Amino acid sequence: MAENGENGNGKAPETPQVQMKVLGQFVRDLSFENVMAQKGASGDVQPDVSVQVNLDAKKRPVEGQFEVMIKLNIESKSKESGEVLFLLEVEYAGIFEISGVPEDQLHPFLLIECPRMLFPFLRRIVSDMTRDGGYPPLNMDNIDFIQIYRQEMARQQAAQAAKGAPKADA
Repeated sequence: MAENGENGNGKAPETPQVQMKVLGQFVRDLSFENVMAQKGASGDVQPDVSVQVNLDAKKRPVEGQFEVMIKLNIESKSKESGEVLFLLEVEYAGIFEISGVPEDQLHPFLLIECPRMLFPFLRRIVSDMTRDGGYPPLNMDNIDFIQIYRQEMARQQAAQAAKGAPKADA
């Protein structure tokens, strides 16, 4: 008979092994607008690039499968004039099969670990699109998905607190 949490062979019971399989990756939406070329402008321009990142995850109809999407909005402007050089919008998604992740840890796992797996492929797409658009390849720095997750959770908590706060009478 097992005692003290042992499983009968003298070893403590094992926690489930976390497993993640990437079942597929795809570009859901892609748009590259070369504003500078459309205006007929040319020459050397110092770019100022801004990148906005949004994440989304949803359960698929198949048990244990999830779709995770990274959406990037990239805008490059001239440092001198402030004119837009190009706009790049891309939605890149992956389908994951995940098991062994406790329910309370699934949300951060989907929005941190899954995007980490997708990001190198998305970085390559951004680099290729900007190069093919006539600009030097945009080699994006790594994205801190943990920080993005924390910021979003803080924003949601602040929004909840603002909803629940009593309104001051004027």
